[in-house]
Amino acid sequence: MLRIITLNLNGIRSAAGKGCFDWLAGQDADILCVQELKAQATDLTATMRNPEGYQGYFHHAEKKGYSGVGIYARQAPDRVTVGIGNDEFDAEGRYVRADWKKLSVISVYLPSGSSSPERQQAKFRFMEEFFPHLAALRTEGREIVICGDWNIAHKEIDLKNWKSNQKNSGFLPEERAWLSRVLDEQGWRDVHRQLCPDATGEAYTWWSNRGQAWAKNVGWRIDYQIATPGIGAAARGVEVFKERRFSDHAPLTIDYDWTAW
Repeated sequence: MLRIITLNLNGIRSAAGKGCFDWLAGQDADILCVQELKAQATDLTATMRNPEGYQGYFHHAEKKGYSGVGIYARQAPDRVTVGIGNDEFDAEGRYVRADWKKLSVISVYLPSGSSSPERQQAKFRFMEEFFPHLAALRTEGREIVICGDWNIAHKEIDLKNWKSNQKNSGFLPEERAWLSRVLDEQGWRDVHRQLCPDATGEAYTWWSNRGQAWAKNVGWRIDYQIATPGIGAAARGVEVFKERRFSDHAPLTIDYDWTAW
């Protein structure tokens, strides 16, 4: 089995202090994709850079304490690529890709638009740039898993209070339609939903820090593993880990019956 985990850390230093890397040591994961590092390269300890048994690869934001993504891998990749070729968003540290012989894994962090109308417009600009990038990936003929915080709940089943959130960032009609196009037009697989088509509360991966959302499980499913059809069809098991909290997000683990990498 190939085990891939994705987790928005909401600060790598905070998550490390809450035991994230101790937990990782017991997960038998081949690859861990992380988002929202909120740290520069010089901020990382040796354990944060290279946890025991893993090598880390990162795309840091230029702004201190902001964004940033990473990939931890047991097996060294043949190539690592950072950024999507867009100056505005590459400065924010939102994309890192690792290639092995027949497999690519990407850690991505889509912008959140919840803080202001300006950031929502930035999110729409990212989506506009990212859509053709996703289409180009599909032409490469490789098996690809894109892990990350997409900051979009796709359907009503993917959040607790969908009726009251229809005008809020993360559940806007334009965002949901865009994700539908990624899946339906380009042929990517939403692996978690493929394995658990009817899952509701057990599938949530993010909870607001307000209003006892965690305690009441008032959550959103916004962290995904989006895959090409070949490896997507090889997915065998999924877990959203909620026994401990390292972040306002929960780790999403998916096992693939896949050895060709």
